[in-house]
Amino acid sequence: MIPFTVRMAIPKGSLEEDTFSFIRQSGINIYGASRSYRPKVDYPDLSVKILRPQEIPVLVQEGTYDLGIAGRDWVRENRADVRELLDLDYGKVRLVLAAPVNSEISSLDDLVNLSMERPVSISTEYLNLASEWVSSRPSYKEVYDRPPTVITPWYRVEGNERFRLILSFGATEAKPPEDADAIIDNTATGTTLAQNGLRVVEEVCESSAVLIANKDSLRDEDKLERIKDIYALFRGVVYARRRVHIFLNVREDNLEELISILPALKGPTISKLSEEGWFAVNTVLERGKLLELLPRLRRLAQGLVVTDPRQVLLLEDVEGIGES
Repeated sequence: MIPFTVRMAIPKGSLEEDTFSFIRQSGINIYGASRSYRPKVDYPDLSVKILRPQEIPVLVQEGTYDLGIAGRDWVRENRADVRELLDLDYGKVRLVLAAPVNSEISSLDDLVNLSMERPVSISTEYLNLASEWVSSRPSYKEVYDRPPTVITPWYRVEGNERFRLILSFGATEAKPPEDADAIIDNTATGTTLAQNGLRVVEEVCESSAVLIANKDSLRDEDKLERIKDIYALFRGVVYARRRVHIFLNVREDNLEELISILPALKGPTISKLSEEGWFAVNTVLERGKLLELLPRLRRLAQGLVVTDPRQVLLLEDVEGIGES
């Protein structure tokens, strides 16, 4: 049989360390990432390359890579025709409209009103998302019937000249007030914006890291089998990070009531202890559910042990990922 390899692109930059941590928690060891853009992994038929997150969605779409990890914001910005397999639940940011703290801009509506007096500009790396969002707003549509003009060093998309989107090459928060009236950029905490004299005035969308796949790769029988395995491992990490594994002892008289309040994948695991009339129970709970149940657990059980599971694999839900 001819060997095959599933190629996966992983992001450099702000998502990099969290991605390495996530992959390692999935059980796939990754080596040499600090010295090479092509780290080694100890997983059969898988190769990995580190790339800028902005380019990963397009490269996965074109089949250069079978899988990729990137922010959902860049998947949308690139309008990439890929399958989003899984929200990885890290790298959470908001894409926001921000303006100088000493300006009178408190919403996009204010920028629209200002544009009727003079041309206004927004600096952003997200030209497509910004144009779609601005053009969809009622205040903008009420005044203008064309999307904003888009300006980059390589091309210009003619549109509404009174409202311009200018491509930023990073350090977007430094652009106002000299080079732009406002910005559209991502932020996790808003701290960097505040340190540069900006404040959030509106939220455009939310984003997090996602696992994406090339659609043709999902139709390749051999690659699909390996992709299913990787998906199961990754989904197991996402599921586990939201849950705790608990072990406790319970008298037989309290067993039925205890079981009735404990959710589980299929049902709690119950074992008889050596001491007559006692049972051991273990199950997986949502983290918030443990705090909610603790008063009742104290009354019904003894010896509660709480651990963080590395993975919880939901194997029965994997088969459908190859279906369009």
